[in-house]
Amino acid sequence: MDFLKSAVASAISKGPPFPYSFGERVDVDNSIWALHNGTKREDSSDCSIFSFDVNANRSRLPLAKNALRKLRTLRHPGVVRVLDTVETDSYIYIATERVTPLAWNVKRKALNVETIKWGLHTVAKTLKFINEDASSVHGNLRVSSIFATESGEWKLAGFEVLSSLKEDDPVIYRFGGLLPDSSRYASPEIVKGGWDVLKEQSIPVTDAYLFGILIYEAFNGGGFISADQLASTKSIPQSVLQSYKRLIQPNPKTRLSIAQFLAQGIRKGGFFDTPLIHVAEFVENMGVKGETEREEFLNLLEETGDQFPEDFFRMKVLPELLKAVEYGGGGPKVFSVVLKIGEKLTSEEWESKIVPVVVRLFSIPDRAIRVFLLDNLPKMIEHIPNRVVNDKIFPDMMTGFSDLSPVVREQSVKAVLVIINKLSDRTINGDLLKYLAKTQNDEQPGIRTNTTICLGKIAKNLGPNTRQKVLTAAFTRSLRDSFVHARNAALLALSATADVFDENDCAQKILPALCLSLIDKEKIIRVQAQKTLEVFLQRVKSLTENYPETVLPPPLADGANSGAVTVGPNIPRIGTPQTDDSWAGWAISSFTKNLSKAVGELESTNNTATSTLNGSSGMGPRSPLESSIGKLGVPTPTTPRTTPPAPSSNLRKSFTAPKMHKPSSFLGEDDNEDNDPDAWGDLEEEKYFDAPATKPPARKISENEELDFVSLIQPKKKELPKGLSKPATMTKTSVVTSPKVPAKATVTKAPVTKAPVTKAPVTKPVIGSSTTVKAATNSMAKKPVIAPSKKSVAANADEKDGWGNDDGWDDGW
Repeated sequence: MDFLKSAVASAISKGPPFPYSFGERVDVDNSIWALHNGTKREDSSDCSIFSFDVNANRSRLPLAKNALRKLRTLRHPGVVRVLDTVETDSYIYIATERVTPLAWNVKRKALNVETIKWGLHTVAKTLKFINEDASSVHGNLRVSSIFATESGEWKLAGFEVLSSLKEDDPVIYRFGGLLPDSSRYASPEIVKGGWDVLKEQSIPVTDAYLFGILIYEAFNGGGFISADQLASTKSIPQSVLQSYKRLIQPNPKTRLSIAQFLAQGIRKGGFFDTPLIHVAEFVENMGVKGETEREEFLNLLEETGDQFPEDFFRMKVLPELLKAVEYGGGGPKVFSVVLKIGEKLTSEEWESKIVPVVVRLFSIPDRAIRVFLLDNLPKMIEHIPNRVVNDKIFPDMMTGFSDLSPVVREQSVKAVLVIINKLSDRTINGDLLKYLAKTQNDEQPGIRTNTTICLGKIAKNLGPNTRQKVLTAAFTRSLRDSFVHARNAALLALSATADVFDENDCAQKILPALCLSLIDKEKIIRVQAQKTLEVFLQRVKSLTENYPETVLPPPLADGANSGAVTVGPNIPRIGTPQTDDSWAGWAISSFTKNLSKAVGELESTNNTATSTLNGSSGMGPRSPLESSIGKLGVPTPTTPRTTPPAPSSNLRKSFTAPKMHKPSSFLGEDDNEDNDPDAWGDLEEEKYFDAPATKPPARKISENEELDFVSLIQPKKKELPKGLSKPATMTKTSVVTSPKVPAKATVTKAPVTKAPVTKAPVTKPVIGSSTTVKAATNSMAKKPVIAPSKKSVAANADEKDGWGNDDGWDDGW
């Protein structure tokens, strides 16, 4: 039972719960209250706590109780806002909005003239309300009774002797003398007759005199000691001076009231007709203002914003402007003022006050707001966290890349450079590149150009797997753009991002595309293309600096094949290139060596018909037909091929057309199907090339007959259509008689044979004109053709003299 009594007594002594925590103490001069910074336990919001210790200052308890009662009942924008109160036998606590004593700024002279006027205007309106509407006397007006809020506004407190003269026993009459330094601030009539003299005076008289002392302290940095100092008006502005003098008149009847002072100040051209005061009044009623008034207010705010206190803009103007932008249709004009105020905010204030509004504005389908946000994004991006940009702002920005308005699309592309460092790698290499691919094909050339510039500037932000592929495709596409500035942007972007490309891609993809720009019709493109080309050539040169001179295997050790390199089993051997300054020097010198050797052989064997025939072809093994001609005993001319021989009786009486060059195949015997005569079909069906069915007897060639070289060198009059030629294994030979004998040709089909080892591509036979064919038909009856035997062909093919010598290729190459 005793335990229960002690618990109840302890609870009563502690009093009711107070949901606020005390912080550091703030010194207040000439006050019965102790001021502490505090926080609300529920949401950790800031507040101020006025505390009064009853036991330590019991004589002034009536003043503390009167102040507590008046603060609870008196509500006005110019009065300190009360959050909660608690009263016990031991203490009195009053929790209010966070405030600081005005005396701090006054003593440091940290207030400019406009700010002081704005504060005096606020206090004057509050006192007018107290004197006229509440029919009360404040009685304790001084610097220590005024507090500044976080927004810089002046708020009135010090209600220790605030009394309504309608009361039966006003507190000011009985306890006015208990105020700290009451005699120093007392009006002349109170000094003479005491506080009871106020019963004979009008209500505003005492507060008007005290307001004059407040003006003096505000402009002189405090330091008021006696009434004699009020005559010194050196620091008081001239616009306020006349009204100030009437406030401090010793005679109460000639003293200017607070309401009259306020009326003189707010009139046109008065000392309260200032931009800051107009802005403060407009902000309080912004929700009911029209569009025209709002436009005038914003213009005024932009012109005179630098003169206003930062705290006022941050705490008072900014919240109202944000409401107007988000809900009141303020638009870009209002938001521009918001950004101007935001320049003076900290990152924490930005994140708590402006960032939520910015996120909501990006989701609004208003093109004017969207363009303004994108255009002013550089001013905001530093204060917006990466997570907010990537997860909330960019998803709404993506709609701008596909907007119907070109302005929105262009601003969306430009904004990429601002937010690129805030985006994740997945967003950059996924959604962002997908939308940039669309804008690079935009119908507007300016958007295509800006997209190319954007890609060049964000190249290092792209992933290594997509960077080279995307930039190569994008820039080479822009090089073909019809807009000259788009092509120039591509060249500049390539120069700036040359280090991100692989050297092989530089040679295979970039340089071929750049070469087309060298012949562009615009000079600016040609000049820039040359500069860009030099950049990429240096990249390629750096790649090939350490390359070996050749990747071919070293030559064989034996002397016979020291000049040749074996490349493959079925690939011919070629000689080592000559180090000649001429680009074709090695080919010319090698061919000259081979030709000189072949000519030497020709001169040494000019009496041998088979060697000369093989030399005329200059390459490859001799055909069976050439070998058979040797067996027939038909000699060949000894004059060079470049000079056709004239008809002579010393020459043989028949001539065989030279065999065409058959290049060797890189395929083997089994792979070359062109050497198979069956692959070309039944050659007997082509009657156009064949002689008549009845063969006339072959005519023997007389040794006294001469060859008709005129008919031989005569050009063909008619060429056969393509596709009617026969395989290389079928050769037709025309025999032309001398002019003394009627010109008749005999067409002979050589037997079809396969080369023993090497196959050669198909060559077309030499076919005479239709007149020659007819002559051959008539001559077949008179002069038979002696066909070569297989034995003679084989014997002639084994000869190794003349140009048919295989060793000549090895020595020449």
